[in-house]
This record gives sequence, structure tokens and C-alpha cells, in this order.
Amino acid sequence: MSHAPSGHTKDLVRMANQIAVHFATYPRDEAVTETATHIRKFWDPRMRAGLFAHVQSGGEADLHEVARGAVGLLQAPR
Repeated sequence: MSHAPSGHTKDLVRMANQIAVHFATYPRDEAVTETATHIRKFWDPRMRAGLFAHVQSGGEADLHEVARGAVGLLQAPR
């Protein structure tokens, strides 16, 4: 069940979606990889954790499809 995100979480979702939209014209796998790479390189670990927590609490519908894929990629065991 999704909950109303806090202001900080809304900002994280907005930023993740902006990154995803930027790469959305790439082939899907490349778009997901590039979005994940950007988030991994430029986001503070607390920002990533906040985004992951939002998705885990049912907020995945708030994210662009490419951003959802990137979150999945970032959370996958390496």
C-alpha cells in the first residue's frame, strides 16, 4: 500500500524521474543502466536509502518505469 511521501521523498522521486526521463530515449536496458549509474555516482547514500525505502513501502508507482528499473538494478546483489 502506498503512502503519501514526505517532502524529502517527493524531491527524491522527482529527481529520479528527471534522470530517467533524460535517458528514456535510450534503449531500455541502457536507460536503466545509465539512470542507475547516475544515482550510484551522484546521490548520497542517504538519498538512495530514502528512495529505496519509498519503493519498498509501496511507492514504486510514483516512479518512471526507467527509474523503477534503476532502483531494482541498484538493489540487486552484485
